Amino acid sequence: MFAVIFGGATALLPIFATDILHVGARGYGLLSSSFELGAFSCALVMMLRPTTVKAGRALLAAVAAYGVATIVFGLSRAFELSVAVYMIAGMADQVSVVMRQTTIQLSTPDALRGRVSAVNMIAIAASNQLGAVESGFVAAATSAPFAVVSGGVGCLVVLAIIAWRVPELWRYRFARGAA
Repeated sequence: MFAVIFGGATALLPIFATDILHVGARGYGLLSSSFELGAFSCALVMMLRPTTVKAGRALLAAVAAYGVATIVFGLSRAFELSVAVYMIAGMADQVSVVMRQTTIQLSTPDALRGRVSAVNMIAIAASNQLGAVESGFVAAATSAPFAVVSGGVGCLVVLAIIAWRVPELWRYRFARGAA
């Protein structure tokens, strides 16, 4: 959730397309679709491959990749690089979503699974809007590139804190054949 709140660049894509990358509406279309293309292509690969057993490591690595890709996106002034790293952010987001959802399904007691899943869905849905608000406020106070880069850094800082405070997340594994 915090990765999307701090690391989201989606709300600022029009600014990047027009004022930073100077690619206009067509470039904006390609840029905005690159995240989803990355997520979709990663979903296909994950569907065809066996699920990793080391879910905690995969989750943390995916969030780290998302944060780094967000930073590179914010610093990039080359359209091709921006499309590529935004696609990587989409791929990392897809891995994160699958690992989180699978972990919730496998780790939550049956009696609580519906409630936990509902709270998770609300938190994820709200994080996109909160991320747009955060990005907009920071961009208005500073600049769009600063908002995106600082968001990526914030994502990595939160990740480091969670990895440090919840070390069992790094060791979390799916049982063979469970996922």
